[in-house]
Amino acid sequence: MDHSTDTKLWSPQLVRDLAAPDSSLASAARDLAAHGIPVFPCAPGEKRPLTPHGFHDATAEAGTVSRWWSAWPTANLGIPTGVASGIDVVDVDVHSGGSGFGAFERAQHAGLVSDWAWQVRTPSGGLHAYFLRWHGEEHRSWQLPGHHLDFRGDGGYVIAPPSRVVVADGSERGYELVALASHQPRSIDGTALRDFLEPPRRHAPPPDLPSPGARPDKLAAWVASRPEGDRNGGLFWAACRMAESNYPFQTTAGVLGEAAQQAGLSDREAAATIHSAYRIATRLGPANPVGPTRAVEAVTL
Repeated sequence: MDHSTDTKLWSPQLVRDLAAPDSSLASAARDLAAHGIPVFPCAPGEKRPLTPHGFHDATAEAGTVSRWWSAWPTANLGIPTGVASGIDVVDVDVHSGGSGFGAFERAQHAGLVSDWAWQVRTPSGGLHAYFLRWHGEEHRSWQLPGHHLDFRGDGGYVIAPPSRVVVADGSERGYELVALASHQPRSIDGTALRDFLEPPRRHAPPPDLPSPGARPDKLAAWVASRPEGDRNGGLFWAACRMAESNYPFQTTAGVLGEAAQQAGLSDREAAATIHSAYRIATRLGPANPVGPTRAVEAVTL
């Protein structure tokens, strides 16, 4: 695992130490805090936070962490995911209602979840695939119950080794490290993963939709004319067309960003939508173009 980028919180040795047979919950919590990784206690044998505000109370402050595990020496170890800790986690569920391994394997074949940094077997027999977050861009947590797969990013948390929880049959089982990457770990695109597993709903194209090969000035004029309620979707579609035509991001941001502001979007909203379009369009490639418009949730995440 190469950690030569800006994020130096995690290392292979730290992961091994957490999962070592002689690692205690208190020592693991202190070790993570010493490396600048925020933690918080969860109820023994459970995933329920013990602090008043849950993962929002997570800290790397040594005195607080020591006090927590002195008060609750068998408390499970919670780590907030996303920018706070430098990790995102794909949670593959296994329960009586189904298994997420099928969805995970499809995503792996598509190259969306292949660059994990380490993997942990969960007490239910599922999997936590950990990805290192090399950038500060927000990727919110989400759930796909129909696929039995969750994404733990910003706004989420994960229970980490050496924690143990009581499972459905009443026994207590632990979180076990099963693999450390021998490849170069990379960040995961949570939005692209969700869109792959559950594509956003498509809407009928508006009657004045420009042709796919329309010039940037035509696309810009169309974006500027979008009414409220169709501004984000129209900008997203037009930005995808320019991305598929290999226009540089800065060119698109300049041409369409100004048009989007004329339509009533803020500079920040326009930049975020164009960035999202480039991220998804370049991931899917020209053989799988993004449809005419998307649900607002797909545009703004």
